[in-house]
Amino acid sequence: MLHLHCLPPSFEPRVSDHMLQIIDMIKQILDNGYAYRIDGDVYFNVYKFPEYGRLSGRKLEDNRAGERVAVDSRKKNPADFALWKAAKEGEPSWESPWGLGRPGWHIECSAMSAAYLGYSFDIHGGGMDLVFPHHENEIAQSCAACKESNIRYWIHNGFVTVDSEKMSKSLGNFFTIRQVIDLYHPLALRLFLMGTHYRSPINYSDVQLESASDRIFYIYQTLHDCVNVLSQNDVAVQVDLIPPDTANCINNFQNIFVDSMSDDLHTPVVLAAISEPLKTINDLLHTRKGKKQEFRIESLGALEKTIKNVLTVLGLVPTSYSEVLQQLREKALKRAKLTEDQVLEKIEERTAARRNKEYEKSDVIRKDLAAVGIALMDGADGTTWRPAVPLALQEEKVTAT
Repeated sequence: MLHLHCLPPSFEPRVSDHMLQIIDMIKQILDNGYAYRIDGDVYFNVYKFPEYGRLSGRKLEDNRAGERVAVDSRKKNPADFALWKAAKEGEPSWESPWGLGRPGWHIECSAMSAAYLGYSFDIHGGGMDLVFPHHENEIAQSCAACKESNIRYWIHNGFVTVDSEKMSKSLGNFFTIRQVIDLYHPLALRLFLMGTHYRSPINYSDVQLESASDRIFYIYQTLHDCVNVLSQNDVAVQVDLIPPDTANCINNFQNIFVDSMSDDLHTPVVLAAISEPLKTINDLLHTRKGKKQEFRIESLGALEKTIKNVLTVLGLVPTSYSEVLQQLREKALKRAKLTEDQVLEKIEERTAARRNKEYEKSDVIRKDLAAVGIALMDGADGTTWRPAVPLALQEEKVTAT
């Protein structure tokens, strides 16, 4: 989570440390008449809560019992769910007014949320698969314990799929974040995840992650070059000195950012919109017309500041542009199964071939490196390299599009 630039949680509560709060909440639900006891078990009575189903849109008669666990014939309704389960041999258990037992699946979340956030708070999150029954049951039991209970926004993220098939251990297409960031930079993974709206399913593939890695290298390289030029020119950013075209570019980007993030955190739109200010920076840095533009340095300063502010909100600002660019290169070399010395040797070999007019050999070297994700760039100061999407994956991407 640290590598992915996720902020640490204020609290990481454990169920076993909150048994008193869980038992107290179950007592409230019983006292308010929303639950009943059977042989040491306590069940929530869904018929007592008419709003049951308001989150998922499901009706009680649509619910099918026995899909997750065996049907308990003692229940008043098949949809009734356990708040407390009597102890079974071999299971952990705690003392309670109803005898030894343990909490049901849902009550622990409501009790711990109430303990730290109160009964009313802004956002409750989880995966799409938790809408029913987990979150539906949380609403019912929390409202049954406290009628003022209210959560303003329920946010549910889509599933991760692999080649359009849901990721799961049972299908054998399951892998961890640690495995992914062994080959790809964590911020490339973060960018990839933000490239799809959080409520939509996201299809994981090497080509998608290679594209995200390539994209984030471009972003950081552009900002790195910009900061280098700005460091050589000590000019304060004055908004009234920025040319109209640059000012319009900045204003448009800022408006898209605010509108899109206000529209249910629509991060893909923001990431697409960042292209225009980045292109403007590159024009000012590298084109003949851009280098001659009046108030060029002021424009670069304003553009860099705007992009950095947006990337900060998105959690995509590294501690150092040069450091992260080097890390991205190292990950690319690892995926290519090459060392930097080997790449430099190939560059020297290609330079010698070009000097000897052996252009076919030169092209083969370039293509061989491109095939494994190493792109060569010829410039006035010689040939350098940068990470790129491997040729085979580029073709796969084009085919998929």
